[in-house]
Amino acid sequence: MALEPLPDDAPALVTYVPRPAGTPADVVADVLRELEAAALAMFPAWLPEADGITGSGGAAVPAVRALALRTGSATRHFAPFLAHLAERALRGEARGTFPPEIRAAGLARVLRAGYRRPEAAILVRMPYELGPSAEEVLVAACEWLAHHGGFGVWLTGPPPRFVDRIETVAAPIPDEVAALVRDIEPGGTEEVPLPALAFPPLAGVPHPASAAERRLEAALSPCAWATGREWNQLHASGPLSNPIRVDLLWRAERCVIEIDGPEHLRPLRLAADRQRDLRLRRDGYAVRRFTNEQVLERLGTVLAELERFLHQCRHGTLEGSLHA
Repeated sequence: MALEPLPDDAPALVTYVPRPAGTPADVVADVLRELEAAALAMFPAWLPEADGITGSGGAAVPAVRALALRTGSATRHFAPFLAHLAERALRGEARGTFPPEIRAAGLARVLRAGYRRPEAAILVRMPYELGPSAEEVLVAACEWLAHHGGFGVWLTGPPPRFVDRIETVAAPIPDEVAALVRDIEPGGTEEVPLPALAFPPLAGVPHPASAAERRLEAALSPCAWATGREWNQLHASGPLSNPIRVDLLWRAERCVIEIDGPEHLRPLRLAADRQRDLRLRRDGYAVRRFTNEQVLERLGTVLAELERFLHQCRHGTLEGSLHA
């Protein structure tokens, strides 16, 4: 939470939650599968010339492969891997495969290109109470990803107890996050499972990993009343304040819509959401929250409420604050 949004010069950062694994190769294979799934969901952010090419029929696949090969020949991308990944993004599959070393390096380049960042890094959540063998497996896999993929790999959480060849650094917690932690009462809330790999949104489009955001955008596209919307934009209260990222923004109307997944049920996230909403309201924005379930299961109701909310914002008739 303290890492979003990232500073402009930070690497493209994804977060990985390790699964139990018997060997470093098993961990590497799992990370690469998750990274490939993220890259496919992000398409065409890492191949912007392919924007507008959809489906696998007609000339779509040859066209996207040609674009990828041309991009690869003019950049540091490995052109055959980039073309393979682009074809998979359209077809859902592609012939052949590549060795782990090529996939790791290629996916690091794709992340850098997709987020327009100079480097790519993986934040690995270190599980608690790992035994000597499991800890060695995880650390060895992280070393492999760093050496062969060119990733920065940061282990966060408890320091290793049995592996002593990696540097341990204490990272200060931002004051605003520390204040939230102090205000939360321990216990009483069931932990929500984290996804194996989490990656940040792309400015201007729904989050590729959010079915709710993508479904809502598809429903809003033909609606004349929904014009002017912007997905995943940054808002800063002033030049010295830390920016926050909002899910859906109508800038002229000063309306913010947040789409909350299950992670927003965590006590720390709930407290941060309340703080964000208060800050946005102080800056003159109206804030409305919907859950993933509301968007996916009661889309018609959400659209009607959203249209009414926007109408009230546009005509200055909004009274109080509205929350789903």
